[in-house]
Amino acid sequence: MIQSARIRGVLAPVVTPFTAGLAPDSQRFIAHCKWLLSQNCGLAVFGTNSEANSLSMEERAMLLEELVAAGVDPSRMMPGTGCCSIMETVKLTAQAVEYGCAGVLMLPPFYYKDVSEEGLYRYFSEVVQRVGDARLKIYLYHIPPVAVVSITTGLVERLLATYPNAIAGMKDSSGDWNNTRMFLDSFAKSDFDVFVGSESFLLANMRHGGVGTISATANVNPAAIHKLYREWVRSRTGDSGAPQADLDDQQQRLNVVRQVFGSRKFPAMIAALKQAIAIYADDPEWARVRPPLIELTSEQAKTLAAELKAIGFAMEIKRKN
Repeated sequence: MIQSARIRGVLAPVVTPFTAGLAPDSQRFIAHCKWLLSQNCGLAVFGTNSEANSLSMEERAMLLEELVAAGVDPSRMMPGTGCCSIMETVKLTAQAVEYGCAGVLMLPPFYYKDVSEEGLYRYFSEVVQRVGDARLKIYLYHIPPVAVVSITTGLVERLLATYPNAIAGMKDSSGDWNNTRMFLDSFAKSDFDVFVGSESFLLANMRHGGVGTISATANVNPAAIHKLYREWVRSRTGDSGAPQADLDDQQQRLNVVRQVFGSRKFPAMIAALKQAIAIYADDPEWARVRPPLIELTSEQAKTLAAELKAIGFAMEIKRKN
């Protein structure tokens, strides 16, 4: 199998729909993935906003198998494969590599806290060696607000020195631009791709050598986020890109949308994203989340709809027949 090219640009940690019995809804999931691809958005399936850690290893493997069987291009996918169990991480990673996915997004083992850099190095090293495939591309997932366990520059430097072909980059979901900038500055001369975890930092990331964003709101606003990415790339290549002031304006408009979905008025951004899809697709089944998460109340759903209308937001998604 030919190794896929590096994946860059805008990716969505694809939200996972569930049936009334709380099983993954494959039909809706595949349809949403295909819609995202049509909007020039890559697929970081089984990310945080996919409720990945509420899915079993078998459910993740099944959904990836069904996506590939449905004709979804694996080279546009970066599945999340990081688990607390190193053996589950290896199995999910090996599956993604075998299918020809562009890479995998890998959480550190997050249950044990205050683990050493040596322990994390051994974890990722063990995964690389057990998968044992030259096609493997790992994107380290730094999300300290959730995982608490952090990816450090020292860990990245050590992994790159040992596995320069397998360690492809990272997603920084720290929410701290100074942290992202530190990684960009530290590895600017390395073949190490840095994605930001929020499109609020997309333009800054690109201006300092980053390669894109893996953002929750790409589930509902993919075209606008990709437009900013595309026009930045064009401005760098001289291909009639937008003036820098226009890029700043686009970034600000993206931030306004992000602020609505990230509001503390809602129990979780995941629930707000799913509610938005339910509204614009006219499909209430989309609002369902797995416990311990909870859906928006009817009043919260009305608030979300009103706030999105007030900022002129629209989601061009196929409505339920």
